[in-house]
Amino acid sequence: MRRNVKASWIGVALALGIALAPDVARADASAWAFAGAGALAWKEGTAALAPRAAFNFDYGVGTSPDGSFIFGGLARLTPVIDEGTDLSLLARFATHGFQAGKVGVAVDVGGYQRLWGTYSRGVAGGLTLGLPLGFSIGVQGLYGTGDALAFGAFAGIDFLRLTIYRQSMLDAWPNPYPAHQTPAATASFGPTPRFF
Repeated sequence: MRRNVKASWIGVALALGIALAPDVARADASAWAFAGAGALAWKEGTAALAPRAAFNFDYGVGTSPDGSFIFGGLARLTPVIDEGTDLSLLARFATHGFQAGKVGVAVDVGGYQRLWGTYSRGVAGGLTLGLPLGFSIGVQGLYGTGDALAFGAFAGIDFLRLTIYRQSMLDAWPNPYPAHQTPAATASFGPTPRFF
């Protein structure tokens, strides 16, 4: 009996030592926080296309930024000046270069809900070119019920790609707390391939 109590205490101490041992834990995920502005053309029903200025706000998360390709989800708010706001929920497919702040592309596709004018919901999507320092330019569009149609171009900056995900211009502007690291080369397979 005494031996079992002693063994139990040793097991508990060993488990606590392993559980509480300091070590670097890396469970990184990609994230996006974009703000931009641009112009779009929109219409409802049989009306003619009307040009409008608009803003664009994206917030989302995805798989590890260390991968060659990143998959994730995105919420997009598109306030149209003098009209209202469209809300989109999108799936994102991006290259490593897009996330690391170099040069890359992201493709978004999903659904939207119009929160103004005639009730409308349907499909939305976009193509974004990611540039160094978090700058982005892209095109977006949507089509839905009530013959709602909109398409336009936006430019802006992704604040997370500018800061914690940035892997470009490190000599001139170091990134002291990067969210991910470039994987080291392995003897048998070499470095992980990167796209852009």
